[in-house]
Amino acid sequence: MLKFFFKKIGENMEQYDIIIIGAGPGGLTAGIYAGRQGTRTLIIDRDLAGGIGREVPEMENYPGFDKISGLELVNKIRDQAIKNTELHEQENVLEITRDDLFTVKTDKDTYLSKTVILATGSSHRPLNVKGEEEFRGKGVSYCATCDGFFFKGRDAVMVGGGNSALQEAVYLNNLGANVTIVHRRDEFRAQKHLQNLVEDEGINVIYNATVEEIKGSMLVESVTLKDTKTGELTEIPTNGVFISVGYEPHTELAKQLNVNLDQSGHIIVDKEQKTNIDCVYAVGDVCVGLKQWVVACGEGAVAATSAYSDIKQT
Repeated sequence: MLKFFFKKIGENMEQYDIIIIGAGPGGLTAGIYAGRQGTRTLIIDRDLAGGIGREVPEMENYPGFDKISGLELVNKIRDQAIKNTELHEQENVLEITRDDLFTVKTDKDTYLSKTVILATGSSHRPLNVKGEEEFRGKGVSYCATCDGFFFKGRDAVMVGGGNSALQEAVYLNNLGANVTIVHRRDEFRAQKHLQNLVEDEGINVIYNATVEEIKGSMLVESVTLKDTKTGELTEIPTNGVFISVGYEPHTELAKQLNVNLDQSGHIIVDKEQKTNIDCVYAVGDVCVGLKQWVVACGEGAVAATSAYSDIKQT
């Protein structure tokens, strides 16, 4: 009969079968599957469950929902997860070491586990241009859902050409902002459906341009754009700059464990979500692959099942 780890070892040293680091869609789904398999599982997230997925204004491609916001969907998944496993929010994992078991040290406690699932996600990639840091929170934003309300009836520049950029541009437009999309290429990378929405809404687009500088006094007042073909500089007035140019994976803990990364800095996993390190798995945006909620959830299910199988064999 399979024996899982339920005992407490020393003061404040809980032992688990599986510790999942990150409570995005992938991490929460892994928790659902792990808990239902009878393992003692802990999910830890340094923020609230959902991560940057909470910022998605509207999704139309998650199975079972014609339209749903990221916040609403992640709350549904969270509610299901906590029926099956333990969740610690706003607890930051500082270090993972390994002897016979993994020792997971956080800013609040220390835990032991036989397996670890990394679902650490990603954060917004900055433009790294002059004025970006200076005006962060003063007109520069990475979240239309969070800050869009303040730009009703005002000018806003959306920088990017992927799904998130176009989704948020449409969201801002629907709030009543005067939106201009700035994209460095001559065509979008986003899904055709989103491109059609931008066109149907009559949202202004400037192609073949990059933001070179964000200017203002107390708040953002303008941006300097550079034509990627001619090099010509132009300045356009705006009250806000929303940046959506991709994401940077959170791999600090993966590096501590000597997990292999690809050239873009994402974790390499096999079809069972296993890394090169025994009993370490990874799911979601931190991994190589398609960045979609449905994919992350599927990976979470696979990782939890893989961890369960490996525990049974020990």
